[in-house]
Amino acid sequence: MKKLILSIAFIVLAVLFVSDKVFAGPPFNNLEGVGGVAFNPLAYLADSDGEKSHLKIGKTEVIGLPRFGGWYVSLPDAKIDWTSVGVADTIFKRLEVSYGYQVVAWEDHPTFRKNNLGAKFLVLPENSFDTKFLPALSIGTIYKTTSHTALRKIAGFSDLRSSGQDWYAVATKTITQLPRPVIVSGGVLSSQGFVTGVLGFHDKRKTTGFANVDVVLPKNIVIGYEFKQGEQFAVHKNANYWEAHLAWLANNDLTLIAAYTDTSSYTKSGNTRQGLGSGFVLSAQYAF
Repeated sequence: MKKLILSIAFIVLAVLFVSDKVFAGPPFNNLEGVGGVAFNPLAYLADSDGEKSHLKIGKTEVIGLPRFGGWYVSLPDAKIDWTSVGVADTIFKRLEVSYGYQVVAWEDHPTFRKNNLGAKFLVLPENSFDTKFLPALSIGTIYKTTSHTALRKIAGFSDLRSSGQDWYAVATKTITQLPRPVIVSGGVLSSQGFVTGVLGFHDKRKTTGFANVDVVLPKNIVIGYEFKQGEQFAVHKNANYWEAHLAWLANNDLTLIAAYTDTSSYTKSGNTRQGLGSGFVLSAQYAF
């Protein structure tokens, strides 16, 4: 409850100090620090406005200005408080590098601490070759580590490793021909992670799919939905995740997000945790 109060207070204070500027918006720093939404990456890079680059040589943007994001997720069924902070920056408008740090406090369990180091390469910018229909296409990877001591203290997780790596490919397109702009994204993910790696990593990999859709509404409001397919390993089986969110683009730097997420029913099967239940999500995002 204390973390919830602090999170709400942080968002209220942020609202009080924003100006009347517009813009900001996706990609956000997701829960693992990568440019995306909450769970999933987007093909778009966490890029700054080229005119506000951190470093330029002539007209070439070498290093953009960074983006920061903070998340608070409450999953009361499993009695989990999940907090995350992340930062991402873009080099030569092609390579995004990111870092995310997560703390997962689970009642009656050790607290898990997870590190996420990401790299995303923009293979094909949106509308390449003077077209209006080609999506942006990116490939990326996230190297992850989770708490050694936390894994050792939980029976049934001794077969999981404390580090692993994700690989993904994602395509994203903003459709402007509709009454309101619509951002559509989808991709494939090769992962070793159980509960995104918080509870450890398998030796084998599974390939799954993910998708996002966001609609940009008047008054700088974005409403969206995302889905992440769960990896099904032999013993440890991930549930499918989805979330619906409402984002307010407060100005050209700040975005505030509220969401509802469902990670499937909180169930136990032997020593596995397949779902963590449903709950609410709050986030504040800042792009320089």
